[in-house]
Amino acid sequence: MSTAADLHTLTGAYAAHALPEAESLAFERHLAQCPACALEVQEFRAALARLGAAEATPVPPELKLRVMAGIGSVRQLGPGGPMDEHEPASGGGRGRLARSWPKFALAASVAVALGLGGVAVNEHRQAERADRQSAQLQQQAAAFSSLLTAPDARTRTATAGSGVGTVVWSESLGQAGFLAAGLPDLPKDKVYELWFNDSGTMRPAGLLPTTTGSLLLTGGIDGAAGVGVTVEPAGGSAAPTGAPVMLMPFV
Repeated sequence: MSTAADLHTLTGAYAAHALPEAESLAFERHLAQCPACALEVQEFRAALARLGAAEATPVPPELKLRVMAGIGSVRQLGPGGPMDEHEPASGGGRGRLARSWPKFALAASVAVALGLGGVAVNEHRQAERADRQSAQLQQQAAAFSSLLTAPDARTRTATAGSGVGTVVWSESLGQAGFLAAGLPDLPKDKVYELWFNDSGTMRPAGLLPTTTGSLLLTGGIDGAAGVGVTVEPAGGSAAPTGAPVMLMPFV
């Protein structure tokens, strides 16, 4: 990396601390003399900070803890049960109760086992869902990392109220991502929707699940002129129903 043209392509990789030491030192010398690259590094660092602030889905408690908690609520019997089966009967049928107790204990054990089995199945399903969500988050983080460190990666930032949105895109990858921080809260029946601007025609690019988070945009750039954000009914719309709250051109 000896030419200035080469150094201009390293802003994303430098901001993500992905350069070897020698290239990092050379880029820092270039950075001191290039305001455009300094501004771009600043934008990349802000984008990375927003990516780090994206919310993750917590994993449910481990199955063992739930099962053990359930077992702890079941009364334990001694070797002879609540009364010795061979104890002489007195007081009207106590012997019969003692003799029938093992049946009650067995029935109770079966009921507890079924109950804990239901808990186990439910926890297993929750764990599977959490695993899938975790895998999706990891894939998205990896995709964002590739996007941010692409040699031709660029960013544009816009504001909505006190919130900030940043679009990151790479023509060589044909991909774009969006990072949000502190966007205004919406009613439960509304959602932020992202759009590619195809020469004035808005193409759906995904729904932002939270007011602070990240989204890898659906579909390729495919010559889009930029990205817009609108407020739509929950579930999203096929076309914008209102004016954009943010517009970020690819220039």
